[in-house]
Amino acid sequence: MQHEDPRNGESDHRSSKKPKLSSKFITESDIRDEFSHHHPRVARINNGSFGSCPGSVLTAQRHLQLQFLRQPDAFYFNTLRDGITASRKIIKDFINADHVDEVSLVDNATTAAAIVLQRIGRSFAEGKFQKNDTVLMLHCAFQAVKKSIQAYVTRAGGSVIEVRLPFPVNSEEEIISEFKKSIEEGKSNGRKIRLAIIDHITSMPSLVIPVKELVRICRAEGIEQVFVDAAHAIGSVKVDVKEVGADFYVSNLHKWFFCPPSVAFLYCKKSTSSSDLHHPVVSHEYGNGLPVESAWIGTRDYSSQLVVPAVLEFVNRFEGGIDGIMKRNHDEVVKMGKMLVESWGTNLGSPPEMSAAMIMVGLPSRLCLNSEEDAVTLRSHLRDRYEVEVPIFHQVSKDGEEGVRDKDGFITGYLRMGKCAKCFIRNEEAVMKVGAAFHGINICVLPSF
Repeated sequence: MQHEDPRNGESDHRSSKKPKLSSKFITESDIRDEFSHHHPRVARINNGSFGSCPGSVLTAQRHLQLQFLRQPDAFYFNTLRDGITASRKIIKDFINADHVDEVSLVDNATTAAAIVLQRIGRSFAEGKFQKNDTVLMLHCAFQAVKKSIQAYVTRAGGSVIEVRLPFPVNSEEEIISEFKKSIEEGKSNGRKIRLAIIDHITSMPSLVIPVKELVRICRAEGIEQVFVDAAHAIGSVKVDVKEVGADFYVSNLHKWFFCPPSVAFLYCKKSTSSSDLHHPVVSHEYGNGLPVESAWIGTRDYSSQLVVPAVLEFVNRFEGGIDGIMKRNHDEVVKMGKMLVESWGTNLGSPPEMSAAMIMVGLPSRLCLNSEEDAVTLRSHLRDRYEVEVPIFHQVSKDGEEGVRDKDGFITGYLRMGKCAKCFIRNEEAVMKVGAAFHGINICVLPSF
């Protein structure tokens, strides 16, 4: 009988008890104290890029860092492995995985994508897949994922099909329709789609994708494996990996789950053969299973992987715990977006139900945002002159399509507003600062910033 490696976690896979919510909820004063290390004047509404780690979690992280520095050998042998396993058990319960050894902790979603795509690339290189068999992905997939496909898949002979998603989008059905069209293209000329990569929440433009329905379609169409890139998901939307049904699912813990950067979990479905999944950084744990390989990739700071229990304690101080945070984030970001749309006479990039803690807000056409370079320039101008940190998206019109209009012309730019717990008490301030910044920008002045 084959025995499980105890370093993967529990051998009987029993679920730990769900932690109780605090009987005394966090106050506005507590929230200000938790995020007092943030710049006090900056309207930081870009939580989606780097997240927001509270002070109590940073204190726990610093304690672990000092514990390692005081006696590294004792920390390595007595603390590190058990601590990482404890964090994996918490995540396992949060995402409704069956087994703790389905959960690995890695640096970020980019690392997870490399793990999955290296495996696909090896299958092409070793002749297990036919040349020009394909990988399917959304056209707005994160750039690092596209680069990983280029590095591991296309250079080994695989091809890529991109699903062109509409934007602005009016319904989930529009996304589902385009996805089905791309599957037909991917299966043309006898090709097989070896992997579908689906975002749970796209980064730019930001949309909540009907991921469960798209995975179901993949299964019905005989697509072998599905990888969900859910970098923005945990702490932003409910995550149930069994309901989603994908083979691989990754989400960053430092974006919306309050961990310090950087840490993510990678779920690998137990029925999926995992013996050929390896961390890109090879250490002496190579071959002992991905969770063990990922738990030791050489001497480095593992504290961000160890503070998950402290993060859980923090989120449970809020009324409703993580569910309450997610609801308030969504409700507040929709409110902020609608306020700006009403003020500017523009539009939202999607219905509110297709946003989570981020929402796309159309910019006034008079800004003359005509290129990606203009978007970068505008973002820098807002940061440097107005102390507003917000991502800007340039909307490229399709041939023959004029797009959405405001009173002055066609809308060619959107800002991505992100809402997090630290902003609960600064909603009006943030919106007023953004509105004031754009009020101060003259018509078509982008080239002279």
